[in-house]
This record gives sequence, C-alpha cells and structure tokens, in this order.
Amino acid sequence: MATLVLHTISKKFKNNQVLKQVDFSLKTGEIIGLFGRNGSGKSTLLKILFGNLKADSIAIELNNEALNISEVIPNQLIAYLPQHPFLPKQMKVRDIIIMFHSEEREQDAVFYDSHIATMTHKKTSELSLGEVKYFEVVLLSQLPHPFIMLDEPFSMLEPLHKEQLKEKLVELKKTKGIIITDHYYNDVMEIATKNMVIKNGESFPVKSVTDLKEFEYLSR
Repeated sequence: MATLVLHTISKKFKNNQVLKQVDFSLKTGEIIGLFGRNGSGKSTLLKILFGNLKADSIAIELNNEALNISEVIPNQLIAYLPQHPFLPKQMKVRDIIIMFHSEEREQDAVFYDSHIATMTHKKTSELSLGEVKYFEVVLLSQLPHPFIMLDEPFSMLEPLHKEQLKEKLVELKKTKGIIITDHYYNDVMEIATKNMVIKNGESFPVKSVTDLKEFEYLSR
C-alpha cells in the first residue's frame, strides 16, 4: 500500500486566490471524489499535483517521507487524465496502445477491452469524444503509476460505457489510489470511498449529497 499526504496547497493568480488551504491524503485502495463549482480550483489542484503548474506552497509526503513535487513525474507516481483530449488525432488506436505500453500484458489489457476492441483500426480523429475519453482512461489505467487523477472521465460517455468504466475503476482501485473530479456527481459518489469539496480555496470532507448542498456545490 502507498500513501500520499498533501498539506497546505495554495495557488494565487494575480489577485485571485484560487487555492489557499487544501489538505488531504490518498491511499492505494481509495477513490476520492473531488467536487467544487466551476473556477473553484479543481483542475488547478490536479495540474499542481502532476507538476504542470507551480504551487505557491505545497508539502507532500509519500509513505511518511517528504517528497519534492519535481519527483512526481520522473518517479512515475501520478498519472493524469486532463479535461481535454490529449492523444494524437492522426494515429490509429492500436498504434497508440503500443506507443504507451511496451509490455504485452499491459497492451492486452487495453486491446481486449470489449469496447476498445471494436475501434483499434480507427484513428482517434474518427472516434466520438466519448470514445476518446473512454480510451484515454483505460490507456492510463495500465500505467505503473500507483496514483491516477481523472478530470471529467465520464464526460460525453454513453450510459453503457459509463457503467463499464465505473466497474473498471472499482477494480483498478485494488492497486491504485484514484482522484476523480466530474460534474456527474452521482456517478462519482457511487464508486468513491471518500469525497471532498473545494470552496473558497479550502478543502472540506463530504459525506453525502446533503453536504454538497451545504457547501453550495448543488442547489438546495
């Protein structure tokens, strides 16, 4: 089991204090549902943890030892699904799988997914946005990183594929710690082991939909 603990994450853009006190821990075997209204700093937080964005302050511990944020990428600690598509549009699905995964076992786990198996001959530009999103999540799920962050993984998915993806994420948490942020809050809360919301730059634990209303993420 791996444990990631994060303290005092803050980020300011000019006069806008987006994050000022975010603290949480994530273990392999857990799924955290991350909520917050548009502009609350959810994507900013994920970009900071991946190293795409520099925080004003941050303290990280991995298994009770201090960790520098610059060590996250070279040590393959956190995989990250951004909100917008990132795969090359003119490559075929089968070629992308081989590009991402050199091990046959990892390749097979993606190739033999019942949904992806039907589109391996297509270029990503020929896929729907929902198909691209599903493919991206499954592709990243086979990376060796112990933690994975997913920004809007259920966006644009058809209901059947959404249910299929939830099953995959529940299975995946046996070996990984997962953070999910998505506006489909019911789907997130269905599979999350714990939830938190960001409001006014701070993080708060969430137990139920009632809490989401209390923190004004949802209308009362």
